[in-house]
Amino acid sequence: MTTNSSPQLWLYDTTLRDGTQREGLSVSIEDKLRIARRLDQLGIPFIEGGWPGANPKDVQFFWQLQEDPLKQAEIVAFCSTRRPNSTAATEPMLQDILAAGTRWVTIFGKSWDLHVTTGLKTTLEENLAMIRDTIEYLRSQGRRIIYDAEHWFDGYKHNRDYALQTLEAAIASGAEWLVLCDTNGGTLPHEISQIVQDVVQVTGDWGLGARKESSQSPIPQIGIHTHNDSEMAVANAIAAVMAGAKMVQGTINGYGERCGNANLCSLIPNLQLKAGYSCITEDQLTQLTEASRFVSEVVNLAPDEHAPFVGRSAFAHKGGIHVSAVERNPLTYEHIQPEQVGNRRRIVISEQSGLSNVLAKARSFGIELDQQKAEAREILQRLKDLESEGFQFEAAEASFVLLMHEALGDRQKFFEVKGFQVHCDLIEGKEASNALATVKVAVDGKNILEAAEGNGPVAALDAALRKALVNFYPQIATFDLTDYKVRILNGHTGTAAKTRVLVESGNGRQRWTTVGVSTNILAASYQAVVEGLEYGLLLHSQAEAAVKASS
Repeated sequence: MTTNSSPQLWLYDTTLRDGTQREGLSVSIEDKLRIARRLDQLGIPFIEGGWPGANPKDVQFFWQLQEDPLKQAEIVAFCSTRRPNSTAATEPMLQDILAAGTRWVTIFGKSWDLHVTTGLKTTLEENLAMIRDTIEYLRSQGRRIIYDAEHWFDGYKHNRDYALQTLEAAIASGAEWLVLCDTNGGTLPHEISQIVQDVVQVTGDWGLGARKESSQSPIPQIGIHTHNDSEMAVANAIAAVMAGAKMVQGTINGYGERCGNANLCSLIPNLQLKAGYSCITEDQLTQLTEASRFVSEVVNLAPDEHAPFVGRSAFAHKGGIHVSAVERNPLTYEHIQPEQVGNRRRIVISEQSGLSNVLAKARSFGIELDQQKAEAREILQRLKDLESEGFQFEAAEASFVLLMHEALGDRQKFFEVKGFQVHCDLIEGKEASNALATVKVAVDGKNILEAAEGNGPVAALDAALRKALVNFYPQIATFDLTDYKVRILNGHTGTAAKTRVLVESGNGRQRWTTVGVSTNILAASYQAVVEGLEYGLLLHSQAEAAVKASS
């Protein structure tokens, strides 16, 4: 438990940059924005958004956040030092960094002499000049600097004196944070501890000296960035904090290149609940499990059900002795209270209610449920039933809202789906793309039959539905289907596998996600598309009611 006197740690999330380097993980601009806003809600102080200029996606991401900034987090642009034998002021990539408009910039440079001579193919002195010139230039443009010392621990072990010179160059140029990176992920905790202690002592002396010479010189602070190639990323990050690091970099769910990065979903509760550091508020900590699952759904990767703290099985009990002991006193087989991280205890053969989770989630949508009434338990039971069928509502909150209204008996029936058919053209030797969908819906007792073409069956279904409904609900013309994700839930069953579909829709001001599950991918897609239109109509109806009430 943290207190007002708990030492502060600064969290730095790099899911949107380092995390996206994981094999098989790809995100859209909208995905990145959704994740950034969820991390902002979670209370992460620094969120690394990407490398502006490296690709059009990252450029647009930073532009959109300039238009609609985060609430509390600092969005950080990432870039390397300038190229050898050039100048920072004429370096095109640094102009892209400035155009991103972030207050903080993370610059990475080489710490290992091997990388300088074989990777950059330049001299050790030129590498130092690259660090100084890049940081000084960005400081002159009003940016605050986090310096990531790439391959720090390998560099330190091979040539301590030169590695320390790179840090000295960064400090002298105005870097406020020095982040020590275990880029290859091969260092062990006892090595991390010893090396970080040395760096904290040495750089502290440098900082005090600089402060005596100029009151404007920042006193450097140390951060840690670890990779998981030896299954030590979390342990190494904690060892660094214990040795004096004040910033911890990592990713949600440990996503990252090769074996991944330090997992913030394990680091945050370990550091806050076990080690007594202040990372985020207690209320924000209770959102950790939901945030973990939200990100896994957005990036379209199955959540690790056995992940510590946030996994579905993290507090699950199956063995008879365990179950009886936990029911008497949870401390017997639980190292923390699962509610502290937003998770819940599960008795596999006799699952407990988890009603408090449903009540809290309902409140987040402005719906007050009475736990003494049948409706609340009906919602809970429906959630359990749907979960067993493969539904997930962490990233499909619109479907959850509709479910609650259904249980409360006030779900508006804007239209009723009677059926649909889809025909796809198959041309020998060519990819099938054109599809024709026919839908039958009823509005106010009137049956409507419409057909529409689309680039694929889901697009055709969506177009046909809109065509059938737009005369009754003109606002549908403003709705867009913005994203579509498919996950096979039980691939071992082959073509009979159950499929989960997530559909994201928007109206230009808001975005919402719905979910469908079926052994028929078209049926799952149709369910998600239908609920997406229904939820959009619900939002429009609520907005109209609010306007009338205010007038």
